[in-house]
Amino acid sequence: MSTGAPSSDAVLGAEREHLRRSRADLRAMREHTLALQAQGGNQVSTEYLKAALYRRAKALEDDPSVPLFFGRIDTVDASTDERASDTFYVGRRHVMDSNGDPMVIDWRADVARAFYRATRRDPLGVVLRRRYGFADGELTSYEDEHLLDVDEADVTSRIVTEEIERPRVGPMRDIVATIQPEQDEVVRTELDRTVCVQGAPGTGKTAVGLHRAAYLLHTYRDRLSRTGVLVIGPNQAFLHYIAQVLPTLGEVDVRQVTVAELVETVPVRAVDPPEVAALKGDARMAEVISNAIWAHLREPDETLYVPRGARRWRVPVHEVNEAVELLRARGNAYATTRALLAQRLAHRVLLRMEAAGEITDDRVQNAIARSKPVKAYVDAIWPAVDPVRIVMRLLGEPDVLARAAEGVLTPDEQELLRWARPARGPKSARWSHADAVLVDEARAAVERRPGVGHVVLDEAQDLSPMELRAVGRRAAGASLTVLGDIAQGTTPWATPSWPEALRHLGQQDAHLEVLRRGYRVPAAVVEFASALLPTIAPGIAPPEPVRSNRGELEIVDAGDALPKAVVAGVAAATDRLGSVGVIAADDHVADVAAWLTAAGIDFGDLADDARVTVVPATLAKGLEYDHVVVVEPARIVAAESSGLRRLYVVLTRAVSSLTIVHSEPLPSELAAER
Repeated sequence: MSTGAPSSDAVLGAEREHLRRSRADLRAMREHTLALQAQGGNQVSTEYLKAALYRRAKALEDDPSVPLFFGRIDTVDASTDERASDTFYVGRRHVMDSNGDPMVIDWRADVARAFYRATRRDPLGVVLRRRYGFADGELTSYEDEHLLDVDEADVTSRIVTEEIERPRVGPMRDIVATIQPEQDEVVRTELDRTVCVQGAPGTGKTAVGLHRAAYLLHTYRDRLSRTGVLVIGPNQAFLHYIAQVLPTLGEVDVRQVTVAELVETVPVRAVDPPEVAALKGDARMAEVISNAIWAHLREPDETLYVPRGARRWRVPVHEVNEAVELLRARGNAYATTRALLAQRLAHRVLLRMEAAGEITDDRVQNAIARSKPVKAYVDAIWPAVDPVRIVMRLLGEPDVLARAAEGVLTPDEQELLRWARPARGPKSARWSHADAVLVDEARAAVERRPGVGHVVLDEAQDLSPMELRAVGRRAAGASLTVLGDIAQGTTPWATPSWPEALRHLGQQDAHLEVLRRGYRVPAAVVEFASALLPTIAPGIAPPEPVRSNRGELEIVDAGDALPKAVVAGVAAATDRLGSVGVIAADDHVADVAAWLTAAGIDFGDLADDARVTVVPATLAKGLEYDHVVVVEPARIVAAESSGLRRLYVVLTRAVSSLTIVHSEPLPSELAAER
């Protein structure tokens, strides 16, 4: 590995000139897009073209704080003896000159795969791989790797190491410059395949999932432009943290939502006790809801008579039953199947009319299907249902629940589900989030709705079976990228295994990928936090830290001076470069904020991009800070039934240093690590 000299180096000067010309070409591309006039065949198509041009121009905006390319590969044609036949600069987007020749190739292009995957053992036609160091958008150094030089030893890239370990403040950044081969394998998985990524803290699973979304949008642009991509995260703080990754990569049309935003179509004003929420999230509730819906179907006891002209045509009961059974056997949704019954009955009438010598066609059948006698008959045996009222009756009327849950839920479980008082209407009901998930299930059982082309689901281990079913329906017939860590499951209904979660998602054939190498969390933090794993997740191995810097761990026994010790720990962290996260139990956050305010330390909450952030423990998942101060671990553990798992999450948010300040004794699992 050879490293470029400072700015006076002629090679670096030439590369800076290429960057300057690339920026000029990018500006020209954007100006050309802005100059285009949207002229469609009508007003609707014109507005559509305007929106498309706006998105294109948005994607071509230059970020002066980062260079357009971060790497370069020189390739050789394996069929010839030439040393180098092509040079490709790899960056975040494609840039071409006025002749249409590439100045920078998009990191997602097939030719860029070699930049991430080439090794001396398998150089993939690459002679030279060059990486660039930069500051404030300007190239500052370069580093060359000669892949055909068998005498040169494999060493870790200094530039990659520095980029991974670089302090940061604000939202999550993309990792296109530092994607590792095992991560690239996941990123470039084809669209038709679902991938489940088990990744310990710091392995980059969230970044990998977002970069896979960007890769799929680039590679399958036509398919996904029609169906779209959906990113689902655990909470708004998490979505705020990751919000800029995809736009930075040129993808501005991806919808990012929480599970609550996905399913809550009723006004949620209540919070269920954990045992009630867990039961409502049980997969058996899908069967209960299905039973409640299909219980409305009634067996016909009268012949259908349809007046047509001077005659009255009949469909006997046994033929109606045959039609109903055939439709139910299809397994379609209740309303979808119901809509077909009128046509089936009309077709039976049509057959009798044709046998009598009358002339018929599709218009006659449609008219019969829409006739009052047929519509009234269908309403009588297959009435329309309202998904919201289905759930209301299940939770508010004991006899309705008893019939639907017979053989599925025990009497005690049924009693646990019932609302304390029945609601008079949907608006007056005190809906909980778990109730909203049941309503979503009911809607899907009544009428199927189209999903999206791909779903990225992060922190999937925390979702209940019913929530997983709700997500799975959004990707029905499509694929998912499922991200999570079994050890970080903190809800009472957290999934015990990925095969079970994938079954609820309807993706049993998914590929499971385990990311083991930890790029963000340093060894000192990993070793300390991993002492919890034998208790919280016996089958999960800790990550393998690969950072050159072991990081720092400090444990402060504050005795009776907890506020003073917390302020000191935060003040020390602010003396270093990078972001600072102060994490405490939810009911302790106000006290911690008051201590910092009294000490004159500026801080923000999760809605800000402040350098110092005070974070409730329950919202820390998925976030990361260069320096973390954890306040009173025992209080975090005592706050919930999965307290030790929550503490594991909290401890592993640190990417440079971790300071633990406590007055109460540390959990026994950690006491020995001091």
